[in-house]
Amino acid sequence: MSMLGIIGGLAGGLGLFLLAIHMITEGLKAAAGTSLRRVLNRWTNTPGRGLLFGITITALVQSSSAVTVAAIGFVNAGLLTLWQTLGVVFGANVGTTMTGWLVAAVGFEIKISLFALPLIGAGMLLRLTGPGTRRGALGEALAGFGLFFIGIDALQTAFAGMAAQFDIGSLSTRGLAGMPLYLGMGFIMTVLTQSSSAALAIVLTAATGGVLALPAAAAMIVGANVGTTSTAGLAVIGATPNAKRVAAAHIVFNLLTGVVALALLPVLLSLAQAAGRTLGLADAPAVSLALFHTVFNVLGVLLMWPLAGRLAAWLATRFRTAEEIEAQPRYLDRTMLATPALAVDAFGMELGRVAAIAQDMAQAALSAEGVQTDRLRRDRTTLERLLMTIGDYVTRIQRGSLSAETAEQLPIVLRTGQYFSAVSDLAIAVAGTQEGLSPVTDPELLDQLNRFKADAAKLLEQAGPEAEWALQYSDLLDDVQRHYQLLKSALLRLGAEGRIKIDQMNTLLEQVSRIRRLTEQIVKGSGHLAWLRQRKDELTDDDAEEVDGD
Repeated sequence: MSMLGIIGGLAGGLGLFLLAIHMITEGLKAAAGTSLRRVLNRWTNTPGRGLLFGITITALVQSSSAVTVAAIGFVNAGLLTLWQTLGVVFGANVGTTMTGWLVAAVGFEIKISLFALPLIGAGMLLRLTGPGTRRGALGEALAGFGLFFIGIDALQTAFAGMAAQFDIGSLSTRGLAGMPLYLGMGFIMTVLTQSSSAALAIVLTAATGGVLALPAAAAMIVGANVGTTSTAGLAVIGATPNAKRVAAAHIVFNLLTGVVALALLPVLLSLAQAAGRTLGLADAPAVSLALFHTVFNVLGVLLMWPLAGRLAAWLATRFRTAEEIEAQPRYLDRTMLATPALAVDAFGMELGRVAAIAQDMAQAALSAEGVQTDRLRRDRTTLERLLMTIGDYVTRIQRGSLSAETAEQLPIVLRTGQYFSAVSDLAIAVAGTQEGLSPVTDPELLDQLNRFKADAAKLLEQAGPEAEWALQYSDLLDDVQRHYQLLKSALLRLGAEGRIKIDQMNTLLEQVSRIRRLTEQIVKGSGHLAWLRQRKDELTDDDAEEVDGD
């Protein structure tokens, strides 16, 4: 075979292989449809189940990168937690060893065209007769499996020709000095193809064709295993912190597994060969390498599994955004649990931070200028995380013995937080609607709208967490309510007279109703916060009087 033919065979075989992987992955994802999300949540609710799920789904789609990136996507969307996803990531590395077994068990012992071509034919028949259906998607995956083996056959032929052209002995490893070279080759192959399965297929076919010695091929497999982390690294650019943590867990797992496999390479290869003989498997390089690949990935899981909890805890402290840092409590810690009375004071100060965020969001949403809804969503995330922390501490404090005063205050703490949470939701809704509102041109309506917003803005300005206004907020709210009723009547009358379009009327009615409810919620939240602070001061004064009396 000429050199040009060898290069063409390698390129064509690799192209068919990558096309097959794409068809299998996309076909199975399309066949699963929305049920994949339900299955993923159901079967990953514990790390153990996640491990089994990762193994199974990766063995099916023949791409650990695809499974890892999908898991990152679910974490990015908030559908899975970091703890759930660790099992999937570990399992994906074990599941990807199925590629080696397919190559070893089928690729070199059976005439591939006997079953690969019928698979392609049957798959495309399903695809053509059921476009856009699950049947068609399964057909695409089936055709992909057929192309998988055709690609393996092309690679096998090309490497057999390469073995006849080159001095095989010159490609053998020279002790430990040769290992970094082959490790790097495996890594680069995976980065370039973005598929460790493709790199694995190339290595196994090269070893079977006599181009690579067994230790060199094993080192390249280790490099390919590490190289698959590049896909996860690329997938989390601009993603959420949790998604970055999943990618980091994937990288840590593969690096640790690679270091262990490289350090124990002669031992693991000997163990794989011995296991193959014990199991009665063919004494062929592809079988030994498939066993080696499986053994060191399983060993990686065994090493990392006891450390999964610590890894998750460590990763939780990394890749933190400004919102996450801002959402950390400043006044609550474990020492508060021992002194509930002090904890209530801390709750008041944390709720003051929550109130400040809610007030800023409300004022920004009401502003006549352009509002950045992305910024508002980040602020809401910070607010909700703070409230979750406060709620967690309230629950933990309630488990202990409480005084009557503290027991009375804790429900108010939670209720106050709910009011400010409602303010943040309404602010997001107001800002979102504001961006799509048509300009108001009717002078009467514009005047009523401006008065209403001016009253709402005045109330929000005075509703700060530090303001001493608890006795006068009812007058400000009465002004907002009065102008709301006037504005509502004006909108309905102008709509009935045809002076504004009905859809614009309905949108404005909904918008001003949101603004009215926003002011009500911030008034209630600020009033409850003022009550909590007043109770704190009263209890402090009572304690001081008792001390003076003694």
